[in-house]
Amino acid sequence: MSGHSHWAGIKHKKALVDAKRGKLWSRLAKAIIVAAKHGGDPDANLRLRYAIDDAKAVSMPKDNIQRAIKRGTGELDGGNLDEIVYEGYGSGGVAIFCEVLTDNRNRTAGEIRKIFELSDGKLGGAGCVAWMFENKGLFLIPGDAVDEDRLMELALEAGAEDVQRVGDQFEVTCDPSVYDNISKALTGAGIKPEASQVTRIAKNTVDINDPDAAQKVLKLVERLDDHDDVQSVSANYNIPDDVLKAIGAD
Repeated sequence: MSGHSHWAGIKHKKALVDAKRGKLWSRLAKAIIVAAKHGGDPDANLRLRYAIDDAKAVSMPKDNIQRAIKRGTGELDGGNLDEIVYEGYGSGGVAIFCEVLTDNRNRTAGEIRKIFELSDGKLGGAGCVAWMFENKGLFLIPGDAVDEDRLMELALEAGAEDVQRVGDQFEVTCDPSVYDNISKALTGAGIKPEASQVTRIAKNTVDINDPDAAQKVLKLVERLDDHDDVQSVSANYNIPDDVLKAIGAD
């Protein structure tokens, strides 16, 4: 399992959609609210369009989406959210980059700090790990959904930086500026990604070979991801399969 891939996390979230639908909708509504502050028209606001697409992908009701947009544009109350980034380290020196939307900065800061401490981590200052990550567009495509050569040609022509086969799936990475181009190219070719997002990925990874450290890192990421105000968590760990098996997380 690699922290820079994110696909394990995405699939995990999808599997928990039914069990945590209310929490997920709340998280997505916050993303829509903040995006809508820059304009309520998704055709003119790509960030809003992506947020709406994410909400529709997990069957968030249209009324909920519209209310979130109106809160963001100021037509309804409840749109006062701050965007904050928390950075720090987990066990084994793993870098953690956490993006948050909150209506109470002091409360959230205390809770995030406590989560780091509970998992033998340490919250750091602004910029301490941000330089280790890049903002990228990512697409996960089932390996049996398309021929590799065809996908490679299609994605690269649309502006993708790389196409890799990882297990039984393809990972397409791109600069965020061409994310929409690639999404349209895949849709036009009848290729449906299993998941897609613009996110932070690590430039390099840290191998975690100690089972105890691996458990602590996974628990830290899980606790952060479960926090109501956390929108995304990125980490630069790589846990070998034998270590995952040893801790029962394979």
